[in-house]
Amino acid sequence: MKRIILHWTAGSYYPNACDKSCYHFLVDKDGSVHTGKHRPEANLNCNDGEYATHTGGGNTGSIGVALCAMAGFKSKNNTGAYPITPEQFEAAMKLCAELSLRYKIPVTPETIMTHYEFGKRHPQTTSAGKIDITYIPPYPWVEKDDAGSFIRSKIKWYRLKLQGE
Repeated sequence: MKRIILHWTAGSYYPNACDKSCYHFLVDKDGSVHTGKHRPEANLNCNDGEYATHTGGGNTGSIGVALCAMAGFKSKNNTGAYPITPEQFEAAMKLCAELSLRYKIPVTPETIMTHYEFGKRHPQTTSAGKIDITYIPPYPWVEKDDAGSFIRSKIKWYRLKLQGE
């Protein structure tokens, strides 16, 4: 595996069957982690049709992690009925730290990113224009274009804790 791409489901606080087919891991509002239908290794070869389809143009070698939230999101002032919770966000960051250690994925902008960042870097793909994750409700001061950096900082912090440093 070469990278982790973070998403929100644009749904409610718990994963449904469609969510489980699209993402490898999903984090609900309480911070519980749910596994998807496909193991991350299924995305090493996306030619067989049996893989998690989380990032248009970027599925091969990518682990998809989604926060179950943000249905009805319009803006930072109108987050809908299911904003990301603090417990959910922190659990997702810890999960990404664990995955980055397990799969030896360094924490860089090229290897751990939001769906939004992937779409910006790859405008020719169907991921262009995706807005997940551009707003983090538990940390409302984090600006849209800083969300990925903030997320990577959190993941680095959890990696250090997991490694006992």
